[in-house]
Amino acid sequence: MTKKQAVVKSPNLQELYEKHVAPQMIKKFNYKNRLQVPQIVKVVVNMGVGKGAEDVKIVEAAQNDLTTITGQKAVITRAKKAISNFKIRENSAVGCRVTLRKRVMYEFLERLLRVALPRVHDFRGINSRGFDEAGNFSFGLNEQNIFPEIDSDKITRPQGMDITIVIENSGSREESYELLTLFGMPFRQKTEKPQTQKAATQPVGA
Repeated sequence: MTKKQAVVKSPNLQELYEKHVAPQMIKKFNYKNRLQVPQIVKVVVNMGVGKGAEDVKIVEAAQNDLTTITGQKAVITRAKKAISNFKIRENSAVGCRVTLRKRVMYEFLERLLRVALPRVHDFRGINSRGFDEAGNFSFGLNEQNIFPEIDSDKITRPQGMDITIVIENSGSREESYELLTLFGMPFRQKTEKPQTQKAATQPVGA
């Protein structure tokens, strides 16, 4: 294999950031240094199985689905303390989670933005009220079958998920909103002023 063949192409969204997103952000917000430009550093995807935690097969199915969707092995999350009302014992499995960085993060975001979200039934856009004070953005999805990697015929139960996009160097929700818009995040109304919401997430299509 020659050196030229060994070169691995950067993910499309990473190239988009370098060539288009970052320059546009510098132009709009007048950053003096390229290092001041906000950037996505990680994406956290979490699946909570609720009452399904009583059945280990449901937890394992969610773990397998999340691994298939993200391309990275999902870890099972466990309860830190017992909750008698929900019949949850301390250290029992309650869901699964994966933290994506670098290449796998960009590849997941591209599939999410360009393939999965357009498959949401009666899609009206992402609500922009999921920004926190630090400029990170969270939102929810109702079902895993919007990802083409999942075989709908093999789904044991509909499984929602929460997605948090962690943004570094963002000084405001406005900057984070502009960054994600330039990446192609289909916000419900791109002209509205981003709002914050202390509640965790609001599922798409809710």
